[in-house]
Amino acid sequence: MTRIKICGITREQDMRAVVHSGADALGLVFHEKSPRHVSQQQAAQLAGSVQPFVTVVGLFVNPSAGYVKEVLAKVPLDVLQFHGEEAPEFCRQFARPYLKAIRVKPGVDLVECAARYSDAQGLLLDAYVEGTQGGTGESFDWSLIPHDLPLPVILSGGLHAGNVAAAIRQVRPYAVDVSSGVEASKGIKDAAKIAAFINEVKNVDLQLSR
Repeated sequence: MTRIKICGITREQDMRAVVHSGADALGLVFHEKSPRHVSQQQAAQLAGSVQPFVTVVGLFVNPSAGYVKEVLAKVPLDVLQFHGEEAPEFCRQFARPYLKAIRVKPGVDLVECAARYSDAQGLLLDAYVEGTQGGTGESFDWSLIPHDLPLPVILSGGLHAGNVAAAIRQVRPYAVDVSSGVEASKGIKDAAKIAAFINEVKNVDLQLSR
C-alpha cells in the first residue's frame, strides 16, 4: 500500500485531521522562509500530541548542524527531511533516519543521487522551480523517474486528489507527499481535501492490488 505524508502542518486541528484520515506521516517545516514554518515551541506541542504509529518528519533547508541539534533537543522527530544542498555526510550525523529531497528536472541523474545518498530511507522527488526549495504546488514530468532506483521513492510536487491516482499508477512510489494540494490557504489545511486525497490513494491501491 502507498504510504501517505501530509506536510506543512501548523495547527493542532490540522494535525488531528491528518491522523484521523489515516495518513502515515506528517511534516513540520523548520525553514523560516516557508509560509508553513513552525517555531520550535509550536512543533514541540504538535509533535507531542501525535497519536502512536504516526511518523513525525522534520523538514530542513540547508540548516546548520547546530540548529538541527537544537530542534531535536526540543521536538520528538522520528525522521529528518533535507530539502537543500546538504551533503550525505551532513544528513547522516544526527542519529535519525533521513530522507533526501531532490528537485527533478531534465538532466538530473536520479540513479547517481540514490547512490550518493545510499543510506537515506528514501528519495523525496519534487518539482524543480527556480529560486525555491519546494512547496510550490508544481508537478514535474514523472517519466523522468527511473523504474530501477535502488531507494524508495516518495513522490511530491503538485499532487492533489485529482491527480494522485494517476501518479501512483505511473510511478508506483513507496509514498506520496502532499502539502499545498490539501490546503485552504498556505499553511492552513482543509480537512475535506485531506480526506479526499487519502481516499484516492487507498482506492487506487485497491484497484492495483486486484
